Parts: sequence; structure tokens; C-alpha cells
Amino acid sequence: MGKVIAGISMSLDGFITAPDVTRDQQLGDGGEVLHAWLRHPDPRDTELLAAMGEGLGSILMGRRSYDLAEGDGGWGDGGPAGPAPCFVLTHNPPAPATVRAPSVFTFVADGIHSAVKQAKAAAGDKVVGVHGASATQQCLAAGLMDEIQLHLAPVLLGGGTRLFEHLGGRFQLERTMVIETPNATHLRFRVIR
Repeated sequence: MGKVIAGISMSLDGFITAPDVTRDQQLGDGGEVLHAWLRHPDPRDTELLAAMGEGLGSILMGRRSYDLAEGDGGWGDGGPAGPAPCFVLTHNPPAPATVRAPSVFTFVADGIHSAVKQAKAAAGDKVVGVHGASATQQCLAAGLMDEIQLHLAPVLLGGGTRLFEHLGGRFQLERTMVIETPNATHLRFRVIR
């Protein structure tokens, strides 16, 4: 089975969005700076992104992330990674007729353990990519996260959505990668269990 890896852009002060997240500003007011490494990449950024995409087997995300992008058809007929299966944690699944890509999205209402089990089965030997703060926090708290990959943007946002809240304890990490580019410092950590 593949690994469960959160990969997310973050400010130096720990925010993955700026304040005032809306469908039009999904990274909040001024939060697009977090993704500068995707819009104006250095060759090392491009190489890293390609490697991440090649190893991806499925995605695990929270309902808020789904609603923000899917509400305006943000992913077209696929999901955040095209046709890769996407498992959405939710307490209230949408009506099947309202889901734009029902062959891509599976809504999981019976908890993080079930969602990770389903995502791992779909991914096979590839990676389950964890998207968003809530899904990352739930995976860590449940002991289901294998690695965390941070794309640290050289900015202090001062507010927004924090990545590392509501963890329920302390976690020991081992740094396994550091790549510095003008737009981000890419860090990878193994979660020590």
C-alpha cells in the first residue's frame, strides 16, 4: 500500500490561506502569494511538482475544500488531480445528482479511518495526497499520516487558516528533504510513530 502524504503551501507563520476565504478567493484575501511557486516556477519547483503528480494515486480532502472549488465548477469534469479518485470527508454528503464528477468523488461520512482505508485501496501502491487543513489534522491526530510536505512561502500572512491546530498531541518528525527556490522552501518530513 502507498503512503498518506499531506502536501500543502504554507506561510512562515503557519497559515495555508489568508483571511476571508471565498469561492472567488479560495486562498483568501492576498493568499495567492502562497502559490507563487506554482505560477512562476523555478526549474526545481517544476521538477518537484511533476514528481508529486506522478506518484499520486488518490486524494483525501475535506468538504469545505470540495465546496469552494466544485461550487463554481473549478475542476471541470474531473477533480483536483484530473481523473484521480477523490475521497471527501463530510458529515452530510451532497445529493448524487449535484456532484459534477461522480466517477471521481466519493463522499465518506463514517470517519477518517474509513476515508483513508478507501483512499489507500484506490491508490494501490501510489500516494494518497491529503488536501486541506482539516483532513491533514484528522489524519495526524488518528495516526494515519506517513509524511508531510510543506511548500513554505516567504511571507507572513498574520491570519487565515492554520495548518497545525486541533492535533490532539505532540508529533515527532524527521526531516527528509529540503529544496530552496526563490518562491518557496520545500520541506518534507516523515511522521515518526
